[in-house]
Amino acid sequence: MSELETEAQGELRDSGKKKKKKEKEKPRVGEEEEEVEENKREREGKVEKEEEQSESVLMRGIFKVGKKSHDVLLTRTRLTWTPIIPESPTGDGSVQQAGVVLLQDVFAVKVKRRRAAGRQSGGAVLGLALFHCKRRGRRLEEDTLHLHNASAEHTHSWYNTLKELLTGFSGRPRYVKVFINPSSHKKEAVHIYRDSVAPLFKMADIRTDITVTDRKGHSLSVMKECKLDEYDGVVCVGGDGSVAELCHALVLRAQLDANSPEKPVRAVLPLGIIPAGSTDVVSCSVHGVRDPVTAALHIVLGHLQQVDMCSFSSNGQPVRFGFSAMFGFGGRSLARAEKKRWMSSSRRREYALVKTLARLRPEDCQLSFLSAKTSSSSLFGHRDQSKEQEQEPESEVEESWMTNQGLYLSISIMSSPVLNPNLALKDGSKKPDNGSASLIAVGNASRSEFIKHLKRYSSSSGQFSFPFVETHSVSAVKIRPRSLIGWSEEESDEEEYSRSTPIIQSEGASFPWNIDGELVEIANEVFIRVHPRLITLYGEEVDEAESTVSCSCI
Repeated sequence: MSELETEAQGELRDSGKKKKKKEKEKPRVGEEEEEVEENKREREGKVEKEEEQSESVLMRGIFKVGKKSHDVLLTRTRLTWTPIIPESPTGDGSVQQAGVVLLQDVFAVKVKRRRAAGRQSGGAVLGLALFHCKRRGRRLEEDTLHLHNASAEHTHSWYNTLKELLTGFSGRPRYVKVFINPSSHKKEAVHIYRDSVAPLFKMADIRTDITVTDRKGHSLSVMKECKLDEYDGVVCVGGDGSVAELCHALVLRAQLDANSPEKPVRAVLPLGIIPAGSTDVVSCSVHGVRDPVTAALHIVLGHLQQVDMCSFSSNGQPVRFGFSAMFGFGGRSLARAEKKRWMSSSRRREYALVKTLARLRPEDCQLSFLSAKTSSSSLFGHRDQSKEQEQEPESEVEESWMTNQGLYLSISIMSSPVLNPNLALKDGSKKPDNGSASLIAVGNASRSEFIKHLKRYSSSSGQFSFPFVETHSVSAVKIRPRSLIGWSEEESDEEEYSRSTPIIQSEGASFPWNIDGELVEIANEVFIRVHPRLITLYGEEVDEAESTVSCSCI
């Protein structure tokens, strides 16, 4: 074989090797899929490893629970205890049910000591006490787990570890500003706070700065001046009026601090609501029940939810922020009730209701509304963060207003969390989507038909199954009384009014509005906007509140 042939064969062999090497280096389609699957398995493995680490046993020890010794295990998320049963000679051992408490439900841990009468400190160590909440339906109740062990070193080691784990929970307040309205409902607010709330706050090591309000607008004036950066949250002990004032104050303060006079700004601090009023609609909506202990435990455990609020303005000037508003029957009823403050709360409401029904007449007004966009979000703000800016109510792009003009007996606007357990719109939904409010417009009708409509508010269905009632899910509403003249209560009881005639009184008067149970008189057009997630409240998402609470019309 010549040298030339030998070299040619060598080159062919080298090129073949290079080709095979390239084919090896180039991944096939199946290999790519295998690589993706492998990466996926690696990620899943990391997640599982992290979960295993979170559930890995941090401490293990022997404590007495009751009269029996238990094997107690502590992980980052839970504490479990299992009875220690001696082995029987026959080898038969019964399986014992382990007790479990989640650390997310524990709000305090204390060292138990035996002390002589009159001593405030010291004493022999007896073990630990874990204070946690247990659930009974919508209610949260305080419960205590006693772990007995006489070893001081063992007990303090467990105490320090538990204390460190509990401080790791975000959202739990350490210092709160408390407002107590001593005049709300039966004047029980101070008593409710002292007996039901203060002990829980003390147990959870929550410091408090308390203001007992002595007039309407007191909490608003305090909130405008106080240093909010010192607090982790604000607590209101009172009724819906007190709650509305503080919600308005928190959003207004955020607006002032951000120097944003036109655009509402999200409140910086969360608000906790301790029910102490006559209806407590907002409290029941965010807790599910009217129970001070449940409300207090939501605060100490740091359960937070963001909810919508409405802004009310007239002639371009802001009026206030709130959750609900009523024009027509609801506004007039409240106006009459406010003139009889010397009466008891129940008698005052009954008088106003009967008087307003006796003089029932429609308002001639122009009603415009902007239908809410379809959203898959829930009542309390579970939605895609990336779409938040798209759904901000200030966006005026492609807005299509619907306008109706006519006679209306009542117009109500309700945004979350004002949730009536019996409220069901004609489309079957019980609550508005996030960023929307329920508009309920009651047209002109006879007194008997209107009373039927009111009575059905206490039933489970059919509240709006009347031809004169229309409901809409809206993001904005404008209401403009055609007369723009107002009303007056100084009318003769014997005077008859036509069912088709709007009320017309002296010029300069205002129309009464019921905004979150507070009387607001406005003479001009009112513009209402829904602002998503404008304020944060302590509480949990509630699909349906207890049936004993409903939205009052006055």
